[in-house]
Amino acid sequence: MRILITAGPTREYLDDVRYLSNASSGQMGYALARSAIQAGHEVALVSGPVALTPPEGCEIYPVETTDEMFKQCAKLFTDCDGVIGTAAVCDYRIKTRKPGKIAKTGEAITLELVETIDVLAELGTQKGDRWVMGFALESQDARFNAVRKLYSKKCDAIVLNSVSAIGSNENHVEVIDHSQKTVATYSGPKAQVADSLIAWIQKHIAAGQ
Repeated sequence: MRILITAGPTREYLDDVRYLSNASSGQMGYALARSAIQAGHEVALVSGPVALTPPEGCEIYPVETTDEMFKQCAKLFTDCDGVIGTAAVCDYRIKTRKPGKIAKTGEAITLELVETIDVLAELGTQKGDRWVMGFALESQDARFNAVRKLYSKKCDAIVLNSVSAIGSNENHVEVIDHSQKTVATYSGPKAQVADSLIAWIQKHIAAGQ
């Protein structure tokens, strides 16, 4: 298979210096890329800014903003068999980016934010006969929100994990499919969890395409 994987955070600049982002390390996405390559698959890795070395043998496409990630993924997805969306994209951007550097005035300022494009949901609308696996990092109403994302992003399965996974070498995940039930649970080092997820994809999603 040829698999598209998104990883890491994205950045949305407020001005030429400051930006909105999150603490995603990209470790899970990079671990999945490595596991997929070791399992004999081709990998196109679209990565936000991280301090990680791409796995040997994968195609790497560095991006910074959410829009850049979407445009790169849209180009690549047509030639892939499926996508694993682990990237923690920035959900909001400033409506009008300020030129230069916003100066301090000693008073409160108001920034008008608008939603960014939902990368995985957009790919889901274009999936055709390809498969889509999403990741849902939730802190409240975890299962409800994961199932909602499963359908809104047109995923074949979604991986639920918690905020504790950010920056950690370990992870605990639940795989939820269209039965709305947990069909697999994996815990341990992210490399081990990645191996299990790639094996699950091969058996339960890719085999049925």
